[in-house]
Amino acid sequence: MQHQGLGRERVEYEYFNAVLINEVDEEGKRVELGGEFILQPNDHFNNLSVNLSLSVVQVPTNMYNKDSAIVNGVYWSEALNKVFVDNFERDPSLIWQYFGSAKGFFRQYPGIKWKPDEHGVIAFDCRNRKWYIQAATSPKDVVILVDVSGSMKGLRLTIARQTVSSILDTLGDDDFFNIIAYNEELHYVEPCLNGTLVQADVTNKDHFREHLDKLFAQGIGMLDIALTEAFNLLSDFNETGRGSECSQAIMLVTDGAVDTYDAIFAKYNWPERKVRIFPYLIGRESAFADNLKWMACANKGYFTQISTLADVQENVMEYLHVLSRPKVIDREHDTVWTEAYIDSTLEDGQGPVLMTTVAMPVFSTKNETRNRGILLGVVGTDVPVSELLKTIPKYKLGIHGYAFAITNNGYILTHPDLRPLVREEWINDTELLTEGIV
Repeated sequence: MQHQGLGRERVEYEYFNAVLINEVDEEGKRVELGGEFILQPNDHFNNLSVNLSLSVVQVPTNMYNKDSAIVNGVYWSEALNKVFVDNFERDPSLIWQYFGSAKGFFRQYPGIKWKPDEHGVIAFDCRNRKWYIQAATSPKDVVILVDVSGSMKGLRLTIARQTVSSILDTLGDDDFFNIIAYNEELHYVEPCLNGTLVQADVTNKDHFREHLDKLFAQGIGMLDIALTEAFNLLSDFNETGRGSECSQAIMLVTDGAVDTYDAIFAKYNWPERKVRIFPYLIGRESAFADNLKWMACANKGYFTQISTLADVQENVMEYLHVLSRPKVIDREHDTVWTEAYIDSTLEDGQGPVLMTTVAMPVFSTKNETRNRGILLGVVGTDVPVSELLKTIPKYKLGIHGYAFAITNNGYILTHPDLRPLVREEWINDTELLTEGIV
């Protein structure tokens, strides 16, 4: 790894890219970012070829791996190599350790080579993973408003559907949501869930995605009716004592707004501004951009314009930075634990290992913003459930007693009769698409 020069703003820096390590071009020369990286099989990692001295960096295929923001982040996060190695020496039971950056790159230890799919793509984005979202933001109630007026026909509606689907990707089991389409009338995407919010678990999100294909564009968009419904829905749901009882947000997916609707905000959201507004302007035109920007600024949100399908994922992510601000300000280094999942890369004598992830946010200590710092990313490590079982004082349980663990969302973490089914989508976040897998 060679440091080629450091400027004031931009860093020219060679790092070990997880996909490119040990790769050569047609002439037999090492490819850029693909230097020699020693890999050796290791029993602790199910004989996978790893490097116990260094981590590797994965960058999603849709991002430029030498972008200045990526390279700068990779440069300063190299100091984590020593932390990872020291952690593993102190506790040899540790499995994967990693840092997911708010800029999109993923640093993983021990270093391992990643293999793209048959199309040469690695879609893995650490910021979409449950451990990242849970650690980076507080639980939230979200109403997604989708404009289905006549002007949204064709590509705009396609982009809108993908935007909503990407927003759902950023929601976890601690969040609650609903989706309302609007033109002259309101159309709950799932009519059976009219007037309420549902938990953002995998089943509910998949169910709503199926209904997105049924949306079609016609008529005139009456945003005032939609905003009123969203504010009332969030207020009523919060009063029931259900939901996240924390952050609230309205995601507005539209191709424009003819008004600023300040009367509605004055009635339902000011001066407390408990509900943040995140407008997503669909299309290349920006005639109504000023109105949507005003909505975002006046309601502690963030404005984003999405012109093409390729813009969707990265632009949707921006709202997470805004919702992380309260944690940044309060320096809340909350530790989160995910539900148990299958790690198909590590097997014991009885098959794939059941795993959970423990993670916490990482903040900058510099005063980059008036909010005294920014979210840099999330650091985490995988913990085999078998290691948790070792902490149970079995001698206190009695001859017929047994211990079990359940998460706050009702997922069984461990139970003597638990027989998890191995499904492809349960493959561990950090091992997805690594060497020898899929």
